Amino acid sequence: MTQQGVRWTVDQVLALAPDAASRRAGGKLGTAGPWSEAGSSDEGAVWGLCKGSGSEPYQTVVDIADMSGPAYKCGCPSLKFPCKHALGLLLLWAGGDGVVPGATAPEWAERWIAGRRERAAEKRTAGSPGSAAGTADPEAARRRAEQRAGRITAGATELEQRLTDLLRGGLAGAERTGYELWEETAARMVDAQASGLASRVRELGAIPSSGPGWPVRLLEECSLLHLLDQGWLRREQLPDGLAATVRARVGLSASADGPAVRDRWLVLAQYDTADTRLTTRRIWLYGAETDRAVLLLSYGAAGRAPEPALPVGLALDAEVSAYPGAGQQRAALGRQFEPPTPTELRPKGMTTSQAAGRYGEALRDDPWLESVPVTLDQVVPVPDGDHWQLADADGDTALPLAPAAGNRAGLWRLVALSGGAPVKVFGECGHRGFTPLTAWPAGPGPAVPLC
Repeated sequence: MTQQGVRWTVDQVLALAPDAASRRAGGKLGTAGPWSEAGSSDEGAVWGLCKGSGSEPYQTVVDIADMSGPAYKCGCPSLKFPCKHALGLLLLWAGGDGVVPGATAPEWAERWIAGRRERAAEKRTAGSPGSAAGTADPEAARRRAEQRAGRITAGATELEQRLTDLLRGGLAGAERTGYELWEETAARMVDAQASGLASRVRELGAIPSSGPGWPVRLLEECSLLHLLDQGWLRREQLPDGLAATVRARVGLSASADGPAVRDRWLVLAQYDTADTRLTTRRIWLYGAETDRAVLLLSYGAAGRAPEPALPVGLALDAEVSAYPGAGQQRAALGRQFEPPTPTELRPKGMTTSQAAGRYGEALRDDPWLESVPVTLDQVVPVPDGDHWQLADADGDTALPLAPAAGNRAGLWRLVALSGGAPVKVFGECGHRGFTPLTAWPAGPGPAVPLC
């Protein structure tokens, strides 16, 4: 159970906001002024009435004990989720000071909480082994898989010819042909049901004329795409783990079939990336007993936040199952035994040279891997010309920050947190450098999200 006395930090609450405007609006409502009859329960519910523009206050309630992250209900007409009133209520609760005391939930809040928890229990029962979801015709599924594999093979063969034509004509020609030809090629990969190939083709098409050194970057990406094509066309000759990685990289979905691993999982980072069609949420978890990091991926239609929402600094007692593939980091969240709660747990760290070595080892199992999750111990952010790097406090090595990380506000939060002293930093280490996502001060203190 979520104890009423164990409260979240302001950063953990603000991490739930769907956008910057919601964070600002929620911050203005995080004071006692507009609220009345606010309260919270030991079972993980927070509620209150917020004065709005109408004659009646908005009834706002949050279920913090929901296994997949907080759930919200508010009487306001906002289409954002959570709305500014839910954020303001959680900020008021996180501040303590007795403004949101322990109490018995009013009837309107209790009715909603009981109803949604009952529906959640029914959903878990429906998804258990032996349910109707597992009765699909296996022979029909096999035929569909064979048909799709044939389409992907045709797409990969066509893409190989496209790459051959590019190299035969010279890379300089890619600058003249423009992006349209690559977009057409990507559309052909979508028709072949190879979404992974389509994504890489779109990325490749954006490289020409992208700045100094673009021919080198284009050749590198062409090489990786050629390697992926050949991996698919010769997948029967590959080891099982690498073949599973190739299938995932071309866009074939698979179920998490690894054994369920129960641990106390610390939420290391959560961040969203979006395009015009889809929002992707990435959540990194660290197992205290297994000493491993796993990635939860979820998706939402454009304009709608994916689930679950697990702010940094929480920990959950749960099971996870890995997806197939050599060196696979993605996992599926399974059974949860308790709601997420704040924790002082920190992951184990390593030096910058060890982090670079870990990425190199990971490429052996997955040559298309962009980065690996690592926690750096005792590092100091220092400027390096126009860029920044994380230097070992007790050594003479450093990791450069990825170019995109230097343009984020999180860099300045990291510099301020350090103040020239060593800190612990979690992030993604890859060929573009290190992207910091979360940091901890040298002494006691909560995790600080940087993304």
